[in-house]
Amino acid sequence: MGSPDWDHYRSMLAVIDTGSLSGAARLLDLSQPTLGRHIEALEAALDAPLFTRSATGLAPTRLALTLEPHARAMATAAETLARAASGDPDTEHGVVRVTASEIVAVEVLPPILAGFRREHPMIDLELVASNRQEDLLRRDADVAVRMVRPTQDALLARRIGEVRVGLFARRDYVERFGVPESLDDLGRHSFIGYDRGQLIPSARAAVNIELTPDMFALRSDCDVAQIAALRAGFGIGALQAPLAARDPDLIPVLPGQFSFSMDVWVVMHEDLRSDRRARLLFDHLVEGMSAYLRGRA
Repeated sequence: MGSPDWDHYRSMLAVIDTGSLSGAARLLDLSQPTLGRHIEALEAALDAPLFTRSATGLAPTRLALTLEPHARAMATAAETLARAASGDPDTEHGVVRVTASEIVAVEVLPPILAGFRREHPMIDLELVASNRQEDLLRRDADVAVRMVRPTQDALLARRIGEVRVGLFARRDYVERFGVPESLDDLGRHSFIGYDRGQLIPSARAAVNIELTPDMFALRSDCDVAQIAALRAGFGIGALQAPLAARDPDLIPVLPGQFSFSMDVWVVMHEDLRSDRRARLLFDHLVEGMSAYLRGRA
């Protein structure tokens, strides 16, 4: 029997991600029987099972987990190949993949990317909203907006500046419950924070008390959900100052006691320096993020 088809490995990844044949079929826009045949063919070629049934669905075997990182590397390579082949690198045509944190991707980038699209209507964009640092060297993405200094070599990186983060609450919350006079008073308020995640190092250094999840009345590792709760008047939460400035109903809380700054970088692989599509987006993001930090975007 020949080597398994790449589509079969792609189906394996989809089952790992969704936990079922039906979910994987929907994810890949395939029929469930077709998806099932892919898994059966792959298991036959490997002469070993890839999944076992569990209470929560299909659980990957040790073999599947061993193959997973290699299959994901193949998926990344296939996606990179597709983007590279989407247009001549010297033209304004094709696909560029950009990644940013959840907050930046949802709250900051949409108008910036809309402006880019108006100027370059033949360039399509793929936006990855993730707090995980996508590997630009492995080409998980072409261009990234990052809130920490890049540490990998072979990257073209531009530091845009710093964005300040402070505590805020909606005006009607403050009218009902007042404002804390110190960080210790936060325990008597509806404090919004993380669940299983952790504060970034710059935030930990700025806080004079140890913050633990049990201090938060609302716990979520989704930054966008935290902001939504803050805007809904749930309580007190952290927010980037330029975002807070857009909403006149948000009031600073303990500005002299809780505040920290994060670097803002725009980054891409140095091999893309001569790729016109990626370079156009890189330069546009530098301009757009600079305007954001100045409060003009």
